Amino acid sequence: MSEPVLFEARDDGIAVITLNQPDTRNCLSPAIRAGLFAAWDRFERDDKLRIAILTGAGEKAFCAGGDLKEMVERGLKTPPRDMFPLPYDNIELSKPTIAAVNGVAFAGGWMIAQACDLCVASTQARFAVTEVKVGRSSPWAAPLIHMIPQRIMMEILLTGKPISAQRAYEIGLVNRLAEPEQLLDCALELAAEILEGAPLSVSAARETVMLSTEMGRSAALKAARHASDLCYHSDDAQEGPRAFAEKRRPQWQGR
Repeated sequence: MSEPVLFEARDDGIAVITLNQPDTRNCLSPAIRAGLFAAWDRFERDDKLRIAILTGAGEKAFCAGGDLKEMVERGLKTPPRDMFPLPYDNIELSKPTIAAVNGVAFAGGWMIAQACDLCVASTQARFAVTEVKVGRSSPWAAPLIHMIPQRIMMEILLTGKPISAQRAYEIGLVNRLAEPEQLLDCALELAAEILEGAPLSVSAARETVMLSTEMGRSAALKAARHASDLCYHSDDAQEGPRAFAEKRRPQWQGR
């Protein structure tokens, strides 16, 4: 029996995490959820891994959302906060993540893609927040206001209608589009571009973006300066200018 979540630790510092139950459209079953919790923990603990890509197996679905049959059987009302594995929410991560959306990302599927820092999508992918269609709610969608315009967000949540990958790209939800057979390569290319940066600089840059979504301008500037101190005082902060002056590639140490 194949694992519900696959984990590939690549030699280049990239982890590829794959939802591996295509027969159920990679829905967030108990097995998928447990596998994701374990995968994110493994990624965070491995110092050799600097960035992760989350994708789905099969051609039809990235993740079709929660397991509605499970919800009925359990009589589930409000989902516990620790039910779904969400990076940077109930999962502590200090490294960047990329969602590589290969098919439908509906409800909880949109949720876990949205939780990642960046998103690349197959031209065949579709996105939807479908909770209004099944009498549920989508409090997890609140951070969308920092990603897409308010009225577009309102339409997506109130109608529950799917949008195409092209539309998701146009409104800023998706960073890059790729043909289905080139999706993983596209995600790996984006990850490789990020890996060219100094680890502490990448971490500080990510933290700056997150602080900016949570604070006003002055408070965010102050917090971002504090978050950048470790970067400025690192060996890499000297290595970068030195490598530029010597016309060579920098050798990052992450310290």
